[in-house]
Amino acid sequence: MRDIESIEAQKEGQGFQFPGEFEITAMGNANADLKARVPQILEGIGLHVLHETVSHRDSREGNFISVTVSFRAENREQYDLAHSSLRADPDIRYTL
Repeated sequence: MRDIESIEAQKEGQGFQFPGEFEITAMGNANADLKARVPQILEGIGLHVLHETVSHRDSREGNFISVTVSFRAENREQYDLAHSSLRADPDIRYTL
């Protein structure tokens, strides 16, 4: 069994490296045009969106959609801002 110190040491070696390209998924209402809005929100906060990476998937019953896109972040603050900006949108329920 591993102790908490070995787990914490392992986590430190596997953190994000900036600058870098990151993927984010936003999930929300299917009728909210999130395929267009997610990249717009990210660009609106000054992030470079890799438009060729935008993909989406509808929920089984069609009520929700998940939109995945890659973007470039120079630092952790920009990465965190991407999540908080998307979560601030009333039609987006979650981000991953």
